[in-house]
Amino acid sequence: MPALKLRPAQDDEAAAAAGVWLASRWANTATIPAPVHSDDAVRRWMCETVFTTREVWLAVDADDTAIGLLVLDEAWLDDLYVVPERSGHGVGVALLELAKRLRPDGFGLWVFASNTGAQRFYQRHGLLPVERTDGAGNEEKAPDIRYLWSESSCP
Repeated sequence: MPALKLRPAQDDEAAAAAGVWLASRWANTATIPAPVHSDDAVRRWMCETVFTTREVWLAVDADDTAIGLLVLDEAWLDDLYVVPERSGHGVGVALLELAKRLRPDGFGLWVFASNTGAQRFYQRHGLLPVERTDGAGNEEKAPDIRYLWSESSCP
């Protein structure tokens, strides 16, 4: 795998983080719902909400270009995204392992029920599905699954 560094996002990197989020979401609309907000609204949300209220980490390559995004909010893993061209190259695993180190008491996350690849990924790394919904509680109105990770849930 080419050089990979995980580091806290800097205040001026909201646009780069939004770029990772948008690239990943748009590339995966065959398995997850398309974003319900415009790209500009996502960029504003990243800058005004995510970067001001959550813990944001970036995976960057040797050129310090953002290729992965991890967003933590208390005991929740809100977002874990990797740019499409680096998917399957260990970036997501590195970000998930970072989340485990940063939240040793455990965390939860949501996965769209249609995203079977993410379900396999999280289960392979010790997360357990604990709840299924019809999607009424998310913006996309798409069925989803809540996963939990804790030291005691690891195989």
